[in-house]
Amino acid sequence: MQGKTVTFSIGQDHSAQMKNTLKVVFDALTEKGYNPINQIVGYILSEDPTYITTHNNARSIIRKLDRDELLQELVRSYLGDTN
Repeated sequence: MQGKTVTFSIGQDHSAQMKNTLKVVFDALTEKGYNPINQIVGYILSEDPTYITTHNNARSIIRKLDRDELLQELVRSYLGDTN
């Protein structure tokens, strides 16, 4: 059985804003003694905001990001593709 491949597209590019947001969240998690990579990954996978500290308003800040856009940007950045 052959079917068409569904394409997935995200609107505007907010990569600078996302990077800035992740940096603020990363710093807040580090300041509180958490492993920031593990905590951010937990949040992205589950969308459970309790993975992110409230310190420096990090939890509210990260929730403003669209998770699909964030994942797309992370994959793009990892692969070195800016298209």
